[in-house]
Amino acid sequence: MQLRLKNNNVLPGFPLALGYTVAYLSLIVLLPLSAVFVKTATLSFSQFWDIISAPRVVASFKLSFGASLVAAAINTVFGLMLAWCLVRYRFPGKKLVDALIDLPFALPTAVAGIALTALYAPNGWIGSLLAPYGIKVAFTPLGVLIALIFIGLPFVVRTVQPILEDMETELEEAASSLGAQRWQVFRHVVLPILTPALLTGFALAFARAVGEYGSVIFIAGNMPMVSEIAPLMIITKLEQYDYAGATAIAVAMLMLSFILLLLINLLQGWKASLQTRAPRGPA
Repeated sequence: MQLRLKNNNVLPGFPLALGYTVAYLSLIVLLPLSAVFVKTATLSFSQFWDIISAPRVVASFKLSFGASLVAAAINTVFGLMLAWCLVRYRFPGKKLVDALIDLPFALPTAVAGIALTALYAPNGWIGSLLAPYGIKVAFTPLGVLIALIFIGLPFVVRTVQPILEDMETELEEAASSLGAQRWQVFRHVVLPILTPALLTGFALAFARAVGEYGSVIFIAGNMPMVSEIAPLMIITKLEQYDYAGATAIAVAMLMLSFILLLLINLLQGWKASLQTRAPRGPA
């Protein structure tokens, strides 16, 4: 006689859970995105192309995506270094540093923008030190880059940190005992394990930076063709009651972001497949 086991799962069954998930995603994600595409569909292709290919809009795209890619790359390097220090070393104030990493998450973006502008303005604490050398940060594309680095760093640190904590040091010790130098241990043992997490952190930091508005708008200066970001162009179109033009720019940003994130995910999957197919030594 076979006993029928009772389902003791905390969550409801798969059909009900899937229905709730699809409904939630539809209300939060799919409907707003579909509304953007529907509004843009009122434009002809030539009108859509004229809007997104305008010199001022193209310049804003270059600044937003270029600065976001550079900021994400910088955060990947220094985020790894910061996560490494927090996991592998003990030093005074470690808990404080660990808590400060999450500050960009909790700090209102407008407050962050005002604070960065006050620091890097020509008469600010840091800007006044750089001014004698002819380095101007605030109200330039460099200021945009600084703001994007500030808001993107926690994504890399919090993505890499758990992997480092779970990583066993026996592998590194074994490689060192076999005569490998520190750089060789990091390159051949540590880095392959951290690469998927680094790519994920890079993608998260990039996605966060592309759509950032509050912390950038104050330090950018918003000079046409110089320091205007793409989200500002959307706001400008909305203030002019050009809703179709605003959604056209939003659709272009969405498509470009999706393509870049897709390439990053494909690279991450390819890297993971290489690690899976890597030959293993004899048991």
